[in-house]
Amino acid sequence: MMKNMKSRSCPFRLAVPMGDPAGIGPEVVLKSLSSDSLEADVCIVFIADARLLVHTSVDCGVPLRFDRTARSEEELKDALRDGAKRINFDLPCVDLDRFSYGKIDAMCGLAAYRCVEKATELAMSGICDAIVTPPLHKEALKAAGIAHVGYTEILGTLSGSENPVTMFDTLGMKIFFHTRHLSLRQACDAVTKESLLDSIIVCDAISSNPPGFNVGLPLAVAGLNPHCGEHGLFGDEELTAVEPAVGMARKLGIDVVGPIGADSVFHQAKTGRFRAVLSLYHDQGHIAAKTLDFERTVSVTWKLPFLRTSVDHGTAFDIAGKGVASPISMIEAMNVAKRYLSAGVRL
Repeated sequence: MMKNMKSRSCPFRLAVPMGDPAGIGPEVVLKSLSSDSLEADVCIVFIADARLLVHTSVDCGVPLRFDRTARSEEELKDALRDGAKRINFDLPCVDLDRFSYGKIDAMCGLAAYRCVEKATELAMSGICDAIVTPPLHKEALKAAGIAHVGYTEILGTLSGSENPVTMFDTLGMKIFFHTRHLSLRQACDAVTKESLLDSIIVCDAISSNPPGFNVGLPLAVAGLNPHCGEHGLFGDEELTAVEPAVGMARKLGIDVVGPIGADSVFHQAKTGRFRAVLSLYHDQGHIAAKTLDFERTVSVTWKLPFLRTSVDHGTAFDIAGKGVASPISMIEAMNVAKRYLSAGVRL
């Protein structure tokens, strides 16, 4: 992160890549820039094709609220020094003659990748303090020949970071994930004593240090099977993997409990019993967070050289270009990034 933040006219600088232009990402970012709900001392550097933004503005009836357009890092630095707070870093990458909303397109997948690539450069160089991401489309990435399945993998590779860690923050309830983009069968197979112990150690280290966690509370590990397997009646993963991993972690001095049934552990976390929950597979934690508050579920990525937050909704191709997308999740992702930065988070 950049030094001498107090000397800035705008102390919190967020790089926001465009996401998939065929989806609702550009629309919700433009709406966020006009919202009174976006915290005042945040500077947004929106890395996006300027012509595409004009196109989106007209089609969705959303104003363009930029103080400055920059086409190079030097122009961006000048804009920041001049106190600009809403900056479009223009990255031409969309051919409007062949562009259409709501369709999987290799051009759009490549555009999304190029924008997050530039956002990473701005964060790694210290020009921006954090990255906040709107949605991209995994199939469009694949069509563009991008090997990664999502932002976390892209950011990990671009920043040279091994094994970034995903966490949800939903109204203060924190959820980590032992596995993410695996089939359910693969996710169950990935619940081993050794791998789960590694996840507990990493999640404990993250949740024991930064502001924003109640470090006086234990970390909880969710069960995999109904009723945590009922001592082997409904599966033996708790007996062979989860309980041994928790036991080994406790011997290492980690304040962790579990397994706790997934039908109750998230409620207990919501009411303040745990500092965080380690979910064992993708939908287990996603369902809990998004049921609590779909629009205010924010994804936070740890173990990168910079803070990254994200909306946790998709590209919504069915409503793209219609002007009806809600910006609440995008605004929340920006505000959560600012709150972590202002609390002095160090990664």
